[in-house]
Amino acid sequence: MYELLVGLEVSNDEMYSDYRSAIKPLLKLFGGRFGFDLVVSEVLHSDVDEPINRVFTIQFPSQTDAEAFFSDSEYLKVKTQYFDASVSNTTIISSYERAT
Repeated sequence: MYELLVGLEVSNDEMYSDYRSAIKPLLKLFGGRFGFDLVVSEVLHSDVDEPINRVFTIQFPSQTDAEAFFSDSEYLKVKTQYFDASVSNTTIISSYERAT
């Protein structure tokens, strides 16, 4: 399983929730799912200057599936409509193969 650990600065919670709802069927189509999902109240240390208030993992059967999902034209439409307007910063903290 391929997993990404992602940090975001969500600036509009309602619109970000709409984004999550809109991508759910697409994510399932590519074999993906969210693992952990945390709202962060305080960051004690960060390797980047951008603020983070949300941390989550997103999992796919393979890196190829993840890349196909994030480049899919339907996903990109949803991203433009909801994600870009609700997230100020995105930080990929890590990506890795995870034993299942």
